[in-house]
Amino acid sequence: MQKIITFFDNLLDESTPAKPAWNIEHILENIAPKWNYIDGCMIKAVLDMYYATKNDRYLAFAKNFIDFYVNEKGEILGYKVDEYNCDNVNEGKVLFDLYKLCKEDKYKKAIELIYSQVVTHPRIKAGNFWHKKIYPNQVWLDGLYMVQPFFMEYEMTFNNKANYKDIFAQFKNVQDIMRDNTTGLFYHGYDESRQMFWADKTTGLSKNFWTRSMGWYAMALVDTLEKLDEQFFYEYETLQSYFKALLDALQKFQDPDTKLYYQVTNMGGKEGNYLETSGSCAIAYSLMKGARLGYLPIYYYDHGKEIFDAIVEHKLEPEQFILKDICLVAGLGGMPGKGSYKERDGTYEYYISEPKVNNDAKGVAPFLFAYTEVLRKEQGNENRG
Repeated sequence: MQKIITFFDNLLDESTPAKPAWNIEHILENIAPKWNYIDGCMIKAVLDMYYATKNDRYLAFAKNFIDFYVNEKGEILGYKVDEYNCDNVNEGKVLFDLYKLCKEDKYKKAIELIYSQVVTHPRIKAGNFWHKKIYPNQVWLDGLYMVQPFFMEYEMTFNNKANYKDIFAQFKNVQDIMRDNTTGLFYHGYDESRQMFWADKTTGLSKNFWTRSMGWYAMALVDTLEKLDEQFFYEYETLQSYFKALLDALQKFQDPDTKLYYQVTNMGGKEGNYLETSGSCAIAYSLMKGARLGYLPIYYYDHGKEIFDAIVEHKLEPEQFILKDICLVAGLGGMPGKGSYKERDGTYEYYISEPKVNNDAKGVAPFLFAYTEVLRKEQGNENRG
């Protein structure tokens, strides 16, 4: 699929570390360069493309990008431990790759800096990390993706696997608290205090199912499983069961015509709902990677490939170098919405009001994650790792 490579190369050509073309939020708000999860998603995708294609340009791009933010002391531009923001951990995942590939101590120092946030991050009583210090007592599905694969890789690489049970427990809490027993889907957020205006006063849960949040969660499970040592049999098998159950539940809400997923997962063609790219990409990636690594039956790869092919057909416009219909952002409480509906209250009306944009990394990165799974399959490179 040369058109995907051309699209990807064009996006890199238009980007600098200070102003990446894929960070639409920062472009729209004219934010000064700083460490952030959106760039983290994309640079991880760049490295995945390097591993899949062996094109040295991609490794050089990733290294140059991260070197803009990480100095020789391991200090990180715009990063503050005491913000206690789960999102800020995400970009740390690429530091493990660069440390292994380039052997430069600054990457290890930066890893240790981010890990210092993980070990001191505030938690709900049940044990999960607060999503952010500014969102106390709250767990969002997004946060599991941002933190847990980094946390697990650190434990397996540098800490003699000491805290793997903590990581497992945080997934178990989400499974026990945030899963809807009727649909098998997961609510976007949980407020342990039950004080937030968007939270149900009995359950603490938000009101709706947002597809990208479950995409984040599926990717969190498969990427964390990839790092987990198989000798921890109970945890390994249990996380796989969570992963399969989530993807089985999601498949029931797939649009039968396009094979894609709606912004509000279970609302189908309700007025204002739309087939959203980032969540569909994340599900495609999770299905294909899960099948490759043996966490899912092998035929689940075909389910993921079907979604990926549909994204290429319906959402990629290669002549214009555009991947379209990506939800810019969605959250709960805190700052106002970026669309016409300003209160981030978790309602259907809120989720469909957030802007749709082109080429944001929250869609492009999982699209590329999925594409690298296709490349692995085509190359016969289906090793578990």
